[in-house]
Amino acid sequence: MRDSVFNCCVSPPHPPRAVEEHQQHRSRAQAPPTNDRRFLIFFDFDETLVDECSDDSMVTVAPGGVLPGWLKDTYRSGHYNEYMQRVLAYLAEKGVTPAAIRGTVEKLPPCPGIPTLMHFLLSQPSRDFEVVCVSDANTVFIETWLQHLGFRPLFLRIFTNPAHFDDNGQLQLRPFHSHECLRCPANMCKAVVVRQYVAQRVRERSGRPYQKVLYVGDGANDFCPSLTLSPGDIAFPRRDFPMHKLIQEMEEAKPGEFKASVVPWNSGEDVINTLRKILERP
Repeated sequence: MRDSVFNCCVSPPHPPRAVEEHQQHRSRAQAPPTNDRRFLIFFDFDETLVDECSDDSMVTVAPGGVLPGWLKDTYRSGHYNEYMQRVLAYLAEKGVTPAAIRGTVEKLPPCPGIPTLMHFLLSQPSRDFEVVCVSDANTVFIETWLQHLGFRPLFLRIFTNPAHFDDNGQLQLRPFHSHECLRCPANMCKAVVVRQYVAQRVRERSGRPYQKVLYVGDGANDFCPSLTLSPGDIAFPRRDFPMHKLIQEMEEAKPGEFKASVVPWNSGEDVINTLRKILERP
């Protein structure tokens, strides 16, 4: 967080293949998306939809509620996905069952006002919002939590690290993709996902852009995709969290460099207030 962030999401000279060719997850057969939606809104998962890090919650199912020191010492900065693979293997060796893991995820508390925000989006006409999740968690955690709370039908796509329980009950985790971003974790650059998804959907919409692209997040890895937003789009950083602080740092150091409007949030109801305003406009 203390190093420069302004080159955090440079476009690589040879961009990765299109998002559809990456390891994107679809939990069920889905009809082609409708192409008349006015607004595209992205959500992070950890500390945006749920009020803690879902990976950290796995510590509670470890023997004694702690991970051994030798395991924690294997973590390397920028390689958290690989670390979590080792954590999940350890939990399986200690007899932690898929049911225990799913049950822990189901108990994750939502961030303040997020259920209200989800119900608001579900209540809107289908042509208003196209909703997508982009997260460095994994498919099992996100699907489990969204389905438990009844919010899964809201999300057209979920882009995250693929995961599944194998025949031995171990949660197998893989990286989402590789990329050349200089700051993001090795397994995911959300800016690549957002940029390619928006471009793909605009092509599918016969070149018709969305009226606005919106991004709701909290972490440093949500700053990168917010840089892809255009004037007229809206970034919703969780107030005083890393994404918000990095945007403030950029605005202070390079006024005008950050293109999108910025609406910090403490509660999902703060997001709703802005969504109501943009819905009122022609």
